[in-house]
Amino acid sequence: MRKPLFLPIVLLILFLFATENMLAQKAQLTIEDIFARPTFNPKGVQGVNWMKNGGFYTSLVQGEDGKATVVKYDVTTGTPVETLFQANVLGSQANSVDGYELSPNEDKLLIATERESIYRRSSKSVYYIYDLKTKQVTKLSSGGKQSNAAFSPEGSKVAFTRDNNLFIADLKAGTESAVTTDGKFNHIINGSTDWVYEEEFGFTQAFEWNADGTKVAYYTFNETEVPEYNMQVWGKLYPVDYRYKYPKAGEKNSVITISVFDLAKKSAVKVDIGTETDIYIPRINWTHNPNVLSVRRMNRLQNKLDILHADASTGKTTTILTETSNAYVDLEFTDHLTYLADGKHFIHASEQSGFKHLYLYDISGKLIRQITNGNWEVSNFLGLDEKKKLVYFTSTEVSPMERHLYSISLDGKTKKKLSVAKGTHRPNFSVDFSYYLDSFSDANTPASVGLYTAPAGKLVKMLETNEALKSKLQQQDLTKKEFFQFTTPDNVTLNGWMMKPVSFDPSKKYPVFMFVYGGPGSQQVTDEWSLQSMWFQLLTQKGYIVACVDNRGTGGRGTAFRQVTYANLGKYEVQDQIEGAKYLGKQSYVDAGRIGIHGWSYGGYMAALCMTVGADYFKMGISGAPVTTWRFYDSIYTERYLKRPQDNAAGYDDNSPVTHAGKLKGKFLLVHGTGDDNVHFQNSIALQQELINNGKQFETFVYPNQAHGVRGKSRIHLYNLMTNFILENL
Repeated sequence: MRKPLFLPIVLLILFLFATENMLAQKAQLTIEDIFARPTFNPKGVQGVNWMKNGGFYTSLVQGEDGKATVVKYDVTTGTPVETLFQANVLGSQANSVDGYELSPNEDKLLIATERESIYRRSSKSVYYIYDLKTKQVTKLSSGGKQSNAAFSPEGSKVAFTRDNNLFIADLKAGTESAVTTDGKFNHIINGSTDWVYEEEFGFTQAFEWNADGTKVAYYTFNETEVPEYNMQVWGKLYPVDYRYKYPKAGEKNSVITISVFDLAKKSAVKVDIGTETDIYIPRINWTHNPNVLSVRRMNRLQNKLDILHADASTGKTTTILTETSNAYVDLEFTDHLTYLADGKHFIHASEQSGFKHLYLYDISGKLIRQITNGNWEVSNFLGLDEKKKLVYFTSTEVSPMERHLYSISLDGKTKKKLSVAKGTHRPNFSVDFSYYLDSFSDANTPASVGLYTAPAGKLVKMLETNEALKSKLQQQDLTKKEFFQFTTPDNVTLNGWMMKPVSFDPSKKYPVFMFVYGGPGSQQVTDEWSLQSMWFQLLTQKGYIVACVDNRGTGGRGTAFRQVTYANLGKYEVQDQIEGAKYLGKQSYVDAGRIGIHGWSYGGYMAALCMTVGADYFKMGISGAPVTTWRFYDSIYTERYLKRPQDNAAGYDDNSPVTHAGKLKGKFLLVHGTGDDNVHFQNSIALQQELINNGKQFETFVYPNQAHGVRGKSRIHLYNLMTNFILENL
């Protein structure tokens, strides 16, 4: 008897329908795809080092065979035109090229190999000089690894530091001489910064060549009286103690001196920086006059900034400009001091109007004019084309959440917006200001890089559009980042973003996972794509709404908004995060009983406070590497915002998570690396002890020997740990 035909046909139809649905179903994200593999890493025009001729740049390229090359590119086409260096000329070091510098006259390369990290920015390497004309390679020094190697302006010499001393190598003579000899670990540092200057003033090379290469100005840090912090490094039979100088708030800092070494005289003179030693010298810069050194000096509380001009022959100084604040002068934010080639003027950035703007002064410190003006901030001063007398900068004029490129005439009369697309623009100008690269992204679109002419702002060519990444993203089950605003009971309008699940149903109620940083001058609510957002996308795939709110104290909205937290860190920021949770909880699609929060570093501090002070509003929290009492943190950062603990004890204690540990109610995970030289593991120990004292149950996880940023396999472990904690407790 023949079988009915309709049954196989029905089964075939069902199979094809199911197969079609399986093919249509988009991929789900994994932690490994986001953090272990470069699946979603955007491409850029990497390592651009502009040449003097703005039509060309160089870049370090790692080949498929692992061999590094330095390649010269035609900027208008983005194609290589010449290979300047191949790592195989270094022999056994061929696979360890970590960086390079082109000499000022572009006839030599300074090649860094065997890089060894020290702290966040510092490292030491074995350096080589490669002569582009003779093709000869020479080791810079045979006395051990070097740091901060830098060509002299004419390219015939290289200054570098080693073992806390400053040296100069004469490339023509093949000789090396010591500028200083008294350097000693944990006592005297010459030509490099101490830990706290590196971390909080953002530099490690503490010396500068003058304009004609005849003199070198350098720092000396006497850190003998600075207290030591002790970390144990785990892994051997007995743990190894690592001790280094770390000035906590209110403790002694290094005593700084500035000297100028004259290469011809082979002697140094000290610069007169005043009789008060409890000060900061956050910057030194040579003017175009090879005998005039510019020195910036700040008092301990950082509410006064002086610009000094020093006679390099005698060390005598003149104060040409003084700026004060009722809170603090934010040196790093306004760090755009630029001396004009005419030798008669300089540009200085200041918040004196309530918003950061650019000002033109004559060389004696007399104000000529305010160049930019308005109720918006200059975000970044990109440079001055002196031939055309045009200033280039990015600003928040369109929105605090966006960054756009502008040019303005030096007289401040003609301003032109050069960027068009809504979002965040990060321009990079050629040395001669004939071209610029604009890396642009928005919250939902990875960066693209275009080449533009200056000053017209005309697109020449798109050099990178990240089409491959965009295609990958389209294959994923992703949602859009949406922006929102709300007003607090204090009548403060706050900005936020939200990511809802792709299958969002407004009739349902969803748990909310809030991400926070919240520190002074920071911003998380910006119209810009980030790789971290892919983890948030993963959480939306698990059914969570992810949200972020920029509280008072954050950047982009002027001085008053940022400095309202002065002397009282944590108070207003946490109030605003609680108000953010309350606002979200009022939305019809939010389960107000299931709101969690997570942050790292300052964000870890915020998460810990939200879980204690804001215990009624947060069901779950993850605090990563948190400051739990500002008494444990470094002098420069902490005192800038809180004064010294001797002057403001309440500001340190009233908003410490340790103080409020007894208020914890929800599920709490505390994470820290034992090798964190920045926010010490001591912070988490103190909070753990107080939670224990108050009978509070919590979870904690320790990453052995990991620094402030957890890296490698530990990073994969961390994000799996946090994801699982969210799934189980929110």
